[in-house]
Formats: sequence, structure tokens, C-alpha cells
Amino acid sequence: MTDQTSQDVLNDFAHRPLMLSVDDNLRQAMLRCIDQHLVELPFPGNGDTLGRWQVLAKIAGIDLGLLKLFEGHTDAAAILEEEGVSHLLAAGIWGVWASEPPDARVRITAGDQEEVRLHGRKAWCSGALQIDHALVTVWDVNDQPQLVTVKLDQPGIRRGEEGWQAVGMAATASVDVYFDDAVGQCVGTRGEYLRRPGFWQGGAGIAAAWYGAAQALAESLRSRAGRNDPHADAHLGAVDAALFGAASALRECAAWIDAYPFDNAQLAVQRVRAQVESAVEVVIHHVGRALGAGPYCRDPHFARLMADLPVFIRQSHAERDLAGLGRLVAGLPSGEWEL
Repeated sequence: MTDQTSQDVLNDFAHRPLMLSVDDNLRQAMLRCIDQHLVELPFPGNGDTLGRWQVLAKIAGIDLGLLKLFEGHTDAAAILEEEGVSHLLAAGIWGVWASEPPDARVRITAGDQEEVRLHGRKAWCSGALQIDHALVTVWDVNDQPQLVTVKLDQPGIRRGEEGWQAVGMAATASVDVYFDDAVGQCVGTRGEYLRRPGFWQGGAGIAAAWYGAAQALAESLRSRAGRNDPHADAHLGAVDAALFGAASALRECAAWIDAYPFDNAQLAVQRVRAQVESAVEVVIHHVGRALGAGPYCRDPHFARLMADLPVFIRQSHAERDLAGLGRLVAGLPSGEWEL
């Protein structure tokens, strides 16, 4: 074997695709959550938004793959409740697929105000290999968005297994799903999905999940700190300050949503998402430096969270989201930041 041939072989190996398969253990864990009624959370804005987020944070600290299914299912239930069609929540695991990259759209090709036919490719379909039903954003002939429910085991739906190459969150790979004359049932009116109060309220629930995973990592550090190691203590102090600020922001946001359940929560939610994302980055940095390689290599819970969380938190759009927050803040009167 020549040197160039060896290099080619190794390059091929390095770029081999991730082999995806359905994680039956993950699906069974989610079905158990449903059977045990753990998914029956308070709805956002109904007086116990914080209680809802506390459950999401707890599940995230256990396993982010499970949280991805859990949050999608409970978000679908909240949306159907908000739209007054909770009776459509059929048995099984639900998800919400609302990503809209410009090169992947599902369109309505026929139908009426209730049942429609769908054609196209939907990208970033979280949990596609495990769930049974999805709420999907699609587009009509006038380029107006419409939310539909879709049963996934029908003819005309194919779930792809290519495209996802992240090791983190691999169990709930966000693969593409292809629609070819599949049937969907309309939920709400055209354009209503983005206008409803629950859209931003749900976005804050994701931040609570980020927080829960970071909190679990921080507990790994706290369990090993306090052993006359000033460096570990300093790392723990930095982690505590970050988590305390993020938790305070989440509590305040939850209280605001409960006080103003029908108002636009965009500003409150974008603020808390930015706060929590920053805290998560602090936690990942300090926990990793404090603990070294040991838990990465020997603690499966820790290692899985450390692999999954950097991928999961990219549901934030980083500086793009910060720019959106900045535009909102620029229009506020002076004195907004006073104590």
C-alpha cells in the first residue's frame, strides 16, 4: 500500500457516515413517561409555567435524548390545547417539526380547510426515527404557512437515515422526512403558528432544558469539590454564579408569562435564552477543566451529557439571536436596566 493510498483509506475512514438506527431503549423510556403520566405538564401561561419548566429541566439532566422526545411531545400537547383541538392528541409519541430552511419545504398540493395532501421534504425532523405523530409546518399555494398533524406510519411518508453526522444527540437524529401525497389534518388558521402566544413561551421551555443539563453537569463538579483543592473550588464558584443568574432569569420569565399569558413574550424569552446559553457555556468550560479526562472516559452519564449538550444548545442561533434581542432592546425607553 502506497503512502497516498494509506492516506486515502484513512481519510475515507475519518469521513465515514454515522450509522443511524432506532434506539429502542430511548423509545421505551419515552413510552414509559407517557404511561406514567409524566408528560401531563401544566400548560404555559396557566399559572405554573415554572413547574412545567422544572420537569423539563429534570428530564434534561437525566438524558437529553429523552428530553428531546419529551419536550416535543409536551410541546405538541400544549399547541393542540392552545388551538382548542386537544382531542387530536392520539396515542403514541408526538413531535413538532417547524424548521424552515429555504431548500426544504413541504407544500399543500390538494385538500380543503381540514384535510390536505402534502408533498416535499422536511428537514431537521427531531426524533423522526422514534415518534408516531408530528405537528408539521407546511405551505399552501399562496406561500402561507399552515400547521398540520401527520400520522407517520401512513403511505407517502419516508423517514431518511442520512444527513445527521453529530455524535451528540445521535439517538434522536434530526433527519429529513419525505412526503409524497401524504395526508395531514389542519390545525388553526394559516399563519397562526408563529403569531400565537405559545410560540415564544415554548422557546423558553427549551432554555429550561438547557439549564437542566448544565445543572446536572455542575452537580458532578460539586460532588468532587471541597477537597482542599482551591482550583476546583474556583471553578465551582464560577459555575454557581452562572447557574444562579440563569435560574433567577428563568423564574422571572416564568412569572412574567403567567402574569401576561396572552402577550407577546418575545423580549422576555430572548433575554432568558441568551442568559441561559451563556451560563451553559460557562458550566461546560469550568466543569471540563476542573474534572479532567476521568468522567469523560468513565462516567457514561457525564460523557453523554457533555457530548449532547453542545449540539442541543445550538437550537440557539447565537449572534443571530443576540442581534434580534438587540433590535428589540434598542426600541425600549431609557432606564430599562435600572434596579
